[in-house]
Amino acid sequence: MNFLKRAQQYLIHKKGQSFLLFLIMTAILIFILSGIIIQSAAVSATESATKSAGTTITVSANRNKMFKNMKPGSSSSTKITTPTVSNAKAKKAGQLSTVASYNIQTTASVTANSFDPIETTTGSSGAMKGGPGGTSSTSSGDTTLSGVTSTKLASDFTSKTSKLVSGRNITASDAGTKNVVIEKQLAKQDALKVGSTIKIKTTSKKYVTMKVVGIYKTSSSSSMPGSDPSNTIYTSYTLPASINGKENKASTVTYTLSNSKKSKATIKQIKSIISDSDFSVTSDDSTYQSLLQPMKNVKAFASKIVWLVAAAGTIILALIIILSVRSRRREIGILVSLGESKSKIVAQLFSELFIIMIASLVVASLFGNIVGNKVGNQLLAQQNSSLTTSTSTGTSTGGPGGGGQGQAPGGTGGGAKMGRPGMSQGTTSTSKASQLKSLKTTITPSSIMKLGGLGFVIIALAVCVASIGILRLKPKKILTSE
Repeated sequence: MNFLKRAQQYLIHKKGQSFLLFLIMTAILIFILSGIIIQSAAVSATESATKSAGTTITVSANRNKMFKNMKPGSSSSTKITTPTVSNAKAKKAGQLSTVASYNIQTTASVTANSFDPIETTTGSSGAMKGGPGGTSSTSSGDTTLSGVTSTKLASDFTSKTSKLVSGRNITASDAGTKNVVIEKQLAKQDALKVGSTIKIKTTSKKYVTMKVVGIYKTSSSSSMPGSDPSNTIYTSYTLPASINGKENKASTVTYTLSNSKKSKATIKQIKSIISDSDFSVTSDDSTYQSLLQPMKNVKAFASKIVWLVAAAGTIILALIIILSVRSRRREIGILVSLGESKSKIVAQLFSELFIIMIASLVVASLFGNIVGNKVGNQLLAQQNSSLTTSTSTGTSTGGPGGGGQGQAPGGTGGGAKMGRPGMSQGTTSTSKASQLKSLKTTITPSSIMKLGGLGFVIIALAVCVASIGILRLKPKKILTSE
């Protein structure tokens, strides 16, 4: 009789044993498939994080060089001039294929003229203001103009620290205008609304009238006396540059990459374009790394699941087949004595397991995604929890004023090449990073092929180990041995 037919009849005759092998094989394949699809999902999530994490490259004043160039013995109150880069160079670098968006940051310190700024708890702002129509007692000003191309691109807005509550955002079309977005508390205190006009006084004693086109609300608190965040007014980046007498120039430019892996190459290209030792070019991929690390851990753990289950499955099946062979010695001895080759007997054992594996493969394909989804998301939740804990316990916040001279909270502006938000210098992106909440596991033809291949290897190894006793014994020995 053909060994394939014998294998089929044996499985039908031994229904209980066949069903037990089917359950064991199904459980093994489901967990292996779970590991495979979790690995695939982690790879896909990693690729997505590479493109969407928003790794930033910041071009800002080289502060070390600025202080090094100060003359020895000069007064500590000596004003340090912040270098600027032309908007033309900034925009040229923004057109690199690896750059998704670029943001030009400009700020100006001014004095409120037709309105009262918000007083801090120390009353520092009150000491500087002179009431409506009054003048400031200090040259530093009591209000900050934060220039942006779009408030949607400002770091405080992308991190949800600030949000628009009335009117509209500052957009690229506001370039060259005096349109502004003010904070809700400032608007309430001074009875301002969308459409109102406000007047400020520059450090050069010039008055500028601006139009309120939007109102935002901030949840950030004052970082130091006299710097209440409600006194930050957003406008087009062209207005602060004009007030500072630096039209078409910027002190800080931030580039958001379309692919985080291209960071080093892009830095070299930007340095070549800027070509100014007064500026430093630095990269911030903390968001990318904070998203990438959990994926790496999940992928590694899924790989361990695959190999551990495969190894355990091989051992379990080998033991079951060895026990089965011992109980089938008489059957095997008779077949060998009748002239059946040992290789065909081994092939029969393999065929029996292969038929069971095909049935188990179908069931695993139906339920593997359910198990993989639950296991994968539980692993991801654990990794995110561990990352959040380590970040909160191991990360310290820096002092105020991480940017260039006169930098305002969230003061990021610039041209959006693809409309993606950028981040300003001094922003800790890991604290605001949106962690991946779930893994999207899917069963693909590729994963089924991998599962089938591993299943084939597992039953082949199990049969080979169990068949050693058959191959080394003669028919008489097989029939007479217990």
